[in-house]
Amino acid sequence: MNAITHQTAETQFIEIDGAKFAYRRWGNPDAQQPPLFFLQHFRGGLDNWDPLITDGLAAGREVILFNGRGVASSTGQPRTRIEEMADDAACVIRALGLNQVDLLGFSLGGFQAQDLARRHPELIRKLMLLGTGPRGGKPRGDDPDVLASVLKHATSVVPSEEDFLFLFFGRSEAAIQAGHEFWQRRHQRKDQDPASSVDVMQAQMEANLHFLPKLDEQDPFAHLREIKQPTFILNGVDDVMIPTINAYHMALNIPNAQLFIYPDAGHAAQFQYPERFVKHAIQFLDE
Repeated sequence: MNAITHQTAETQFIEIDGAKFAYRRWGNPDAQQPPLFFLQHFRGGLDNWDPLITDGLAAGREVILFNGRGVASSTGQPRTRIEEMADDAACVIRALGLNQVDLLGFSLGGFQAQDLARRHPELIRKLMLLGTGPRGGKPRGDDPDVLASVLKHATSVVPSEEDFLFLFFGRSEAAIQAGHEFWQRRHQRKDQDPASSVDVMQAQMEANLHFLPKLDEQDPFAHLREIKQPTFILNGVDDVMIPTINAYHMALNIPNAQLFIYPDAGHAAQFQYPERFVKHAIQFLDE
């Protein structure tokens, strides 16, 4: 019998409160660790992950890819609040019969992961935050031309390879080549998850706006000190979407955090250096 992989894992659904949440689950069920639960970026679905990463991590544990309410193949009204997205994910984790998971959140998924770890700490053993930032962090806005380009590429009706290269990868020839290779890998699956709707994009943009204000003007990152789980933080040296300085703020304020900054990389450092990331992630999850 052939082993299940990123390319062959069945898309399954679990219904909660009238919404059907799509997920894929595969890997090593005999691992002495909980499954690794993935929360995806703005507008992203099940096939926006890199198979080199998901299969690389699934060799030593179960992995679970997940679409939030209304996202891609999931049904229901898309959420407009990060905390509601986090609560939905917690409901799905419990509905799958899991007492605890390791949690990986990328970009918007990282916003959700932080809230999930704070609001449902008993569910999370370890936390991985990739290309993301804290509530009240520094927004992208210091260069109006860059901000305009980010908005243009991030809101394309049908995101293209050019959009992903600009938003996710470094600017060198090697970085661009890594971006092309990622783009090819993520399109290898034959039955691709459908693209998210315009309604999802609008709802998630609203959720991002709610995430911008500081919770406490005097101590804006106090809420991060509520996150007690061992935490892995990764970003590229120059993130055009969520400024890299936000990764430092998280590392300084989450009590048990470690920080990785990959060179010549942008928002999706893990996609630019997938083999390096898998090695670092396995070490973190296993130690």
